[in-house]
Amino acid sequence: MFVDVAVIKIKSGNGGNGAVSFRREKYVAAGGPDGGDGGRGGDVIFKADDNLSTLIDFRYKRKFFAQNGQDGSSRRCTGKSGENIIVRVPKGTLVRDASDGRLLADISDDNEYVIAKGGKGGAGNQHFATSTRQCPRFAKMGVPGVELELKLELKLLADVGLLGFPNVGKSTLISVVSSAKPKIANYHFTTLSPSLGVVRIAEGSSFVIADIPGIIEGASEGAGLGHEFLRHIDRCRLLLHLVDASGSEGRDAVEDIKIINSELENYNSELSKRPQILVANKCDMASDEQLNALQNFADENGLKLFKTSAPISEGTDELMKYVASVLSTLPPIERYEVQPLPVIDENSEINKFTISHEDGVFVVDAPFLLKILATVDMEDYESLQYFQKVLTMSGIIDALRDAGINEGDLVNIFGFEFEFVE
Repeated sequence: MFVDVAVIKIKSGNGGNGAVSFRREKYVAAGGPDGGDGGRGGDVIFKADDNLSTLIDFRYKRKFFAQNGQDGSSRRCTGKSGENIIVRVPKGTLVRDASDGRLLADISDDNEYVIAKGGKGGAGNQHFATSTRQCPRFAKMGVPGVELELKLELKLLADVGLLGFPNVGKSTLISVVSSAKPKIANYHFTTLSPSLGVVRIAEGSSFVIADIPGIIEGASEGAGLGHEFLRHIDRCRLLLHLVDASGSEGRDAVEDIKIINSELENYNSELSKRPQILVANKCDMASDEQLNALQNFADENGLKLFKTSAPISEGTDELMKYVASVLSTLPPIERYEVQPLPVIDENSEINKFTISHEDGVFVVDAPFLLKILATVDMEDYESLQYFQKVLTMSGIIDALRDAGINEGDLVNIFGFEFEFVE
């Protein structure tokens, strides 16, 4: 089964929490804080795999979660970093954020692409010791990982795309000029998935050709199979437009060319401007009148016309050599412009809070404070000072003043209540 679109969920690892610990050893007086840092969470990495040709594996496995970093421990021991997870996809896969469609990566080479970076580990209490605060009883929580829903879209990496109505000989041609072995039969829609073949002209000279399943009238609107595979023409640098010159099925070759080009225009106007070569296949069965009509159409539209009979390899060598010469003058396969990858910011949630006034109490709803409250000892004066500093730096104190708070009014933060003091 050929699958070229899939939706998956990924999550990078959470950073480990910093530790609150004090050195306590015999004969060591006032050892001081020795809480270690949390380990970094694992990254979610995408990498191309030449052994894959479809996205079918993502039909059965849809969740890819990297490992969390371990918490820090005593004796200044840093927690172990979480292991990265590598997601292998076929070359030519586009990775998009499913929520807004932004392009995160174009996996078209052998590089590794970090789609979601792991969270940074929290600092242990050893980092908060100062000359005036010698016993900090708090540490930082690890930064959470990034969770995303992604849409994967495969767009084949091919230099040349074969276009044409069903049963005009595209599969036969690609089987003759390359080592590809597509299914060949005398009925419509024999080919149900794109086929890739490598055409070798000489030592060091080759290109990739793609057999795109039959596109019919209305394909850009969903008719036939063409609408599913039109996306695979997007990257092709050159188009070979095959027609049945003999009209063996009662079709008019010139009219077929116009219909297919109209579908390309409707799907993507840029495709209709792509360099195109006309190939009159089955020319051994065509009449002079039919071949002349095709030649006149090609001359009127400034197109090169080749006459071939794919089953007996007539005219195919000349066609492939000409294709190679044209490709040498064209720019490389298109790479799509990606938007910046999401980066975990330790302070990304700062300033995201709401304040409400309920029954004379100012209620602060700030999710990031929940993590900090878990690491602060409210019975410890230095911990409270640290917590107050967080409230000031995050803008909550100023927001409370703007909301009309007065000295002595109660403030509630996730069940922790205190009187406001200027």
